[in-house]
Amino acid sequence: MPASQSGPTPRELMLARVLLFIAPALWSVNYLVARWAPGVIAPHMLALGRWTVAALVLLAFCHREIADKRHLVRAEAGHFLVLGALGMWVCGAFVYIGGRSTAAVNIGLLYAASPVLIALASALWLRERFGVAQALGVALALAGVLHVILRGQWSALGELTLNPGDLWISVAVLCWTAYSLLLRAWPSAFSPLARLTLISFGGVLVLLPFTAWEAISWLPSELSWRSVGLVLAAALIPGAAAYAAYSFMQRALGAARVSVVLYLGPLYSAGVGWAVLGESVHVYHAVGAALILPGIWLSTRR
Repeated sequence: MPASQSGPTPRELMLARVLLFIAPALWSVNYLVARWAPGVIAPHMLALGRWTVAALVLLAFCHREIADKRHLVRAEAGHFLVLGALGMWVCGAFVYIGGRSTAAVNIGLLYAASPVLIALASALWLRERFGVAQALGVALALAGVLHVILRGQWSALGELTLNPGDLWISVAVLCWTAYSLLLRAWPSAFSPLARLTLISFGGVLVLLPFTAWEAISWLPSELSWRSVGLVLAAALIPGAAAYAAYSFMQRALGAARVSVVLYLGPLYSAGVGWAVLGESVHVYHAVGAALILPGIWLSTRR
């Protein structure tokens, strides 16, 4: 959205605040996909299938706008490729690769740094207003997510070890930060949905050669109902739906405030693990929620 465009309406602000709590639930499905994917479908193939299907689904809703503005696509083509590489290639395949060799606690801790990076960079680079209340909200939410990830045992923070998977996740975190900032900083002639569609196609173009290399020289994938199901689940829920919600929230609330939705990830993943995988829910989840939810309210209020 161009920086000069008028601000969001009250209805859009209300919808954006509701989506703050829905989008992380959509993203939490990716935890299940990443957990079930090894041995069924390779990381790049999963990311390619996910964003090919997502792009086609999104295209069905905005093909008329893209057709009417097709003469403007070339002007933003470089942006679509860069954003596609950051958001669909690195934040897709790299997470699946890293998840094969690192623990969930490491992934959670590394991703917990992303909202802080986005908030700081937004204040310095995008000149977004981020006052004391917002800073306190970020601190509360970060404390809550660390409490959940560490299961209430803060002494475990000094016992973490790094492995190659952590490097893949670290790159994904940095690229997600860059994706969030550039999505806000670069103006676009397209609506958020049409822009996301074109970014998705840009991501597919970037993913194609790496997927071919992976299949030939590293890790082939099986063609089965399980692999197709994982692709469809990743494409429709944490793909098209979650990214569309994120784009809309950014336009209404700004990059720094919206970044705190990542803090809900551990709580939602705990809920998904309890409902689908039979994992237990503990007291530290409730303590984490008691810190995260007020933190989000402080961070996102006007």
